[in-house]
Amino acid sequence: MFNELVSYFESINPVWAALYAGLFTWFLTALGAASVFVFRNPNKKLLDGMLGFTGGVMVAASFWSLLAPAIEMSSGEGFTKVIPASVGFALGALFLFGLDKILPHLHLNHPISKTEGVKTKTPWQKTTLLVLAITLHNIPEGLAVGVLFGGVAAGIPEATIAGALTLAIGIGLQNMPEGLAVSFPLRRMGMSKSKSFMYGQSSALVEPVSAVIGALAVGFFTPVLPYALAFAAGAMIFVVIEEVVPETQQGDNTDIATLGFVGGFIIMMMLDVALG
Repeated sequence: MFNELVSYFESINPVWAALYAGLFTWFLTALGAASVFVFRNPNKKLLDGMLGFTGGVMVAASFWSLLAPAIEMSSGEGFTKVIPASVGFALGALFLFGLDKILPHLHLNHPISKTEGVKTKTPWQKTTLLVLAITLHNIPEGLAVGVLFGGVAAGIPEATIAGALTLAIGIGLQNMPEGLAVSFPLRRMGMSKSKSFMYGQSSALVEPVSAVIGALAVGFFTPVLPYALAFAAGAMIFVVIEEVVPETQQGDNTDIATLGFVGGFIIMMMLDVALG
């Protein structure tokens, strides 16, 4: 099945492939958000475990799918070889840091008084702030997928369709709990099931867009690929440390969240090594 999928994606334009992969990751977010129609109120332990799983997948993907190939395709030896990855990683983290300081958003389970970003004259609704927080989370994920497909388009040996698809599958898996993590808090705030679902899935609409942007950018500027891969990794790690990990450590389920993180890391590592 996976080999057939690889063969199909090899037969189409990598930019279109990036779009399809981004739509796939969005679809799984929507699938997670749709659980609001099935379950009344999911167990908090389950939610924390799934959020930990999300963090584990993102950390593993950052290294196995992004940083390691970035270092491998860089020229030179010793410290010279890791400069592109180091610079790109730092820029990716700083990019998300800047967005975090500018874009108004609210992390899950936080009161409206904890809104981050630029303060506006007219206070934004809590629902909008929650969706923007998850949208920030999804930008680097879409970029990561797109950058790998862009590397394929540029003919970089270290960038493969199999690796890009593996990353998309891993990100898609961890997107399901993200959709759930948005739709259920909105439902508990009194929003209808339909609206909760719509807001939950809309947080990932940025992924296919950023995937196409990443693929096009690398296609036009091939030498930046190591920097671009590391950039996506740095942005993802920033999200994990600034948002995902703190969220999992707020309640009484820290052990479950930690085990979820370990499980997510192992699964993404296995997917990348076995399939990528």
